[in-house]
Parts: sequence; structure tokens; C-alpha cells
Amino acid sequence: MNAARAPYWAKPGRPERRGMEVTEGHLLGGRLAYAQPRTGFRSGIEPVLLAASVAARPGECVLEAGAGAGAALLCLAARLPAVGALGVESDPRLAALAARNIRSNGFSGRLHIVAGDAAAPPFGGLVFDHAICNPPYHPDLGTRSPDPGRQRAKEAGPALLASWAAALAFSLRRHGTLTVILPAAHLTQGMEALKGADCGAVRFIPLWPRAGQPAKLLLLCGRKGGRGGCHMLPGLVLHDADGRFTPEAEDVLRGGQPIP
Repeated sequence: MNAARAPYWAKPGRPERRGMEVTEGHLLGGRLAYAQPRTGFRSGIEPVLLAASVAARPGECVLEAGAGAGAALLCLAARLPAVGALGVESDPRLAALAARNIRSNGFSGRLHIVAGDAAAPPFGGLVFDHAICNPPYHPDLGTRSPDPGRQRAKEAGPALLASWAAALAFSLRRHGTLTVILPAAHLTQGMEALKGADCGAVRFIPLWPRAGQPAKLLLLCGRKGGRGGCHMLPGLVLHDADGRFTPEAEDVLRGGQPIP
């Protein structure tokens, strides 16, 4: 996919016309304008961390499943000005909001969004260099959310992760990378999903809430057609003892730097 090529999809409608109330905010310490739903599933730090883990080169293109309002796409474009990306989002209202965020940040020439099923390739017959997702997850404990959007983001189990991984890998070039961010408790199912999608030579990065505490999040990256074992890379401590972000986390979350 050429980063400068205009998309052939019709632009999604305006989210406000589809009955979605939004809040206006920012990403990367104010560098990016970011609107997201007032209620329901709202972005945390996961999409920012996910975008910071992609080692894309100039001219390459990234595919994201479950793009939501576009947080990961925006952060990726801000850090890598010569990289293009396509996001797939099943909720037409969120896809419309992502398109609005893309336009408002001046990324229309490089970022594109389509409303559709992330588990249903091919995506226009295009081949991508990298693929990413922050998949829905099923918590081990917790109560059912009264908000349908938030609940949908929690309901999916291993089967959905496996189907997303397979769909993303289908559209990857050989030796392209597939990266997911998951709760640390889901390491096993994440490894199985990547293996099932023929994305081996897996590397994973633990994300610790504080020094000395168990990781709550993991970044997993496999390479299509890759062979070899799993390797743990140096992780990232997110918070100091006083609850503030560590300098290293600040560099990523607010400075737009790649994960070291």
C-alpha cells in the first residue's frame, strides 16, 4: 500500500450525526487532538504503547484491527512521518470518529479508516509490512458493564484473538511483523494465537506498573514465517513509587518516542 495513495473507501459519516457524544482531548502531551466517545469504551495508554512498539521504516504501511477512534494510528503517524496505515473498525460510529481525528490532525494522506470486520480479510487485496491490534479481552474477574460498547470490548475470548491474528497475518508480507498488546495473564493465549497465524520468533516486552511489581500488560511481536523460540526483551516500568510516570514512560507516552 502506497502511503500517499488515496483510499478507495467512501469516507465514514460524521460521528455526531450518528448519535455519538464525544469529548475533545489530546494525545502525546498535546501534540495530537483526539476526540473519543463520552461514554463507553475509552482509550487508555495501551494504543499509545502499541504504536510505540512498531519498528516501521519509511515507505512501509501498517494495518490495525479494532482501530477504535484512531489513537494508535495517530500516534504512529506522529512518530513516523513517512509511514502509512489503514485501520479497520467494526463500529461505524467509531470509524467515523477515527476519520474525523485523522482529518483534524492533517493525516488524511497517510492514514485511512474503514468500517468492517477485522477478522474478514483481504482488506482490498493490499499487503502490509506490519500489523497491530489491541484486542478485546475477557477479564478473569469483574462485573458486566451496563454500556454495550464497553462490554463488547471485554466479551471476546481466545477465539476472537486467534481469528484477528490469522486475518492480520493473511494480509502481511512474508517476514512482516504482527504485534498485540495483552494483559500479562493472557500470555499463553497470545502465544498460541501468533503461532496459529504462522507468526513465530516471538519477542515480548513486559510492562510493569511499578518497579518490583508483576507486569500487568505485555507487548507480543511475531514475524510471519518466523522460526525460533520466544525471547523476552527489556521491559518498561510505567510509574515511579509516587505514582507519576517514569522518565522512560514519559518519553513514550507524552514524548512520542519508541519503546526502548
